[in-house]
Formats: sequence, structure tokens, C-alpha cells
Amino acid sequence: MLASAPESAPPPRRLGDRLEQALEHHADVEREIERGEAEAPARPTLIRTIVKLAICGVSLYLVAPSVLDLLASWRDLDEIAPKWLLAMTILQAAAVVCLWALQRVALHTSDWYVIATSQLASNAISKVAPGGGAVGAALQYRMLTQAGMVRARAVAGLTAASLLTLAIVLALPVLGVPALVRGGVHRTLLEATVAGLVLFGALFVIGTLMLALDRPLAWTGHTIQRIRNRLRRGSEPLSGLPKRLLRERDTILGTVGRRWKAALAAGIGRWLFDYATLLAALAAVGSMPRPGLVLLAFCAAQLLAQIPVTPGGLGFVEAGLTATLALCGVPAGDAVLATFAYRLFTYWLPLPLGVAGSLLFRRRYG
Repeated sequence: MLASAPESAPPPRRLGDRLEQALEHHADVEREIERGEAEAPARPTLIRTIVKLAICGVSLYLVAPSVLDLLASWRDLDEIAPKWLLAMTILQAAAVVCLWALQRVALHTSDWYVIATSQLASNAISKVAPGGGAVGAALQYRMLTQAGMVRARAVAGLTAASLLTLAIVLALPVLGVPALVRGGVHRTLLEATVAGLVLFGALFVIGTLMLALDRPLAWTGHTIQRIRNRLRRGSEPLSGLPKRLLRERDTILGTVGRRWKAALAAGIGRWLFDYATLLAALAAVGSMPRPGLVLLAFCAAQLLAQIPVTPGGLGFVEAGLTATLALCGVPAGDAVLATFAYRLFTYWLPLPLGVAGSLLFRRRYG
């Protein structure tokens, strides 16, 4: 049975009025947190931790063969020219700096040091701890408050930054759909560069419409809700998704305030440079499918990384990305090596950087 008719879209509001209302709501939330009525990130209980460890252990055992096969590719790294390794290093550095810039806007601070060190440390622990995302967020919250940041601001800022980055990566597959129609392999690396610029422009326009207007976001919610209810006719119909999306959008606006354009650009840059790292890894092994097809594989990898059963999606991302790249027309050997190179910069390298970030933070704040 289909869900009842969707709610009518809310009347359009001017962005200035919405900003004022969102900022007032944000101020109320901050006061609630300061009074203790709203809670900071919760600490995991012992039983929950044991359950997560057990699930993580079983999952790692199941994906261990694919991980070990991928790690064996380190012997083939000498096939990648040093210039491509340098390019991937620069691209990943740019992605991380964009994330720092987004958090600076969301947290209303100009302190690059505390943002950089806390993010590096939290990112590293999220890649080794079961349920890593929550553990990483809790660690960064603790480091920010230890550095003197107001508790309410830390909670609201980290929440808004996470919501915005997740919203952007969920929007990426829509822009990769045209590649399924065209198919084939592109001819030059120039096309990949142009595609990246077009992708940034398209995402910025879409993001602006979603933040500035109610109707496009409400329509998106209605569409997703309808599709979900049609696909799952036997389950309870989903309702209220448009209102939930509008509420979370207002949460972002209330936190980043009038600097929402800078926050949106930084959030897009974070994923665009990460995506460019994967393109560079493929170019390094001499395989360049259409950027749109690679975008779909990239989106699948990011969604797999959200699976909480292994830290950072370890094993799931490697297997999924290798398989989707093969579907894009990349030879199996090249897909394995490109995936290894990409994960080397996005998973393994952040681990020692996280240790360095933690030590630098302790050096200043104890």
C-alpha cells in the first residue's frame, strides 16, 4: 500500500528571513546545551563496545582475504611514476584543508591549529576503532573543549559540518547518472579536469538552491519518500522526510550563519579533491574511464565507508571499489593497484598523521 499523499510543500521564504530564524533557533539550542538540557556526544557503554568489537572482528575475518590481496599490491607501486604520487599527495592535502576550512566556519573560530590537530587525531581513530565515526566525533569534541571552545559551539559545529559533508556526498551520484547513458572511455586527461570544474559548479548551484529555497529540498524529500515507499510496499510507509530535510537544512544554516557560501564551497572541495585523487590513481596506472563512471564508483566507495561494522569501511571499500572500477572498464590488475594507491592516501597515511596531530595538540594543550 502506498503512502498517503505527501504534505504540501511549505511556502517559500526569503533566505534572509530563514537565516534569522535559524540563527535564533541555534542560539536556543546553545543555551539548552549550556544548561545541560541537551547532551554532548554520548560515551559508549561497555556492553555496546564489546558488541561492536565482536561484530568488527567477525567482519574483518570475512574481508581479510580481499584486504590481504590488495595490500600485496605494494610491490607494484614502483610502476607508478613519482609525479602521480606527488599529485595524489597534493590533492589529498587540499581535501583535508577544505575540511578544516568547513569546520572553522561551522565552529566560528579562526584557530587553524586546534582544528587541524583535532581533526587529524579524530580522523585517525575513526579508522581504527569500531564504530569509528562516533568515536572520532567524540574525540574531536573532547579536544575542542579542552582547547577552550564552548561546549555548545563544539556540538553544533561538528554536527553541522557532518550534515553538510554527508549531504554533498549523497548528491554526487545524481551527477554521475548521465555517464551511464554515454558509457565508453574518455580520450584525454583534459576532459577529467573540465569534468571536475563542471562538477564543482553543478554541486554549488544545487547546494545553493537547497539552502536558499524550500521547494527544491521539499520536492527532493517527497521524491525519495515516494520511491522508498514504492520499493518497500510491505513495510510501514515513510512519512515526514521533507520536513526532516528542511529541519536539518535549517540546522546547518543556523550554525554556519551568513558564511554558508564559504561552508558550501569548502564542503564541495573536500569531496572534489578526494574524487580527483582517485582519478589521479587511475591515470597513474594508465587507465582512464569516463570521469562520470569513476564518480559513481567513488560514491559507492564513500557509502561503503559509512558501514560501521569495520573501521573506516576497511575491506568493504577495497572490495567494492575494485569491483565497481572493473565495471567501469578498468582492467582487473589496474583496478586493484589504483584502489591500493587511493586507499594508501585516504586510509593508511592518515593514521601516522593522526598520531602527529595528537602529539602536537598535547604539546600545546597538555
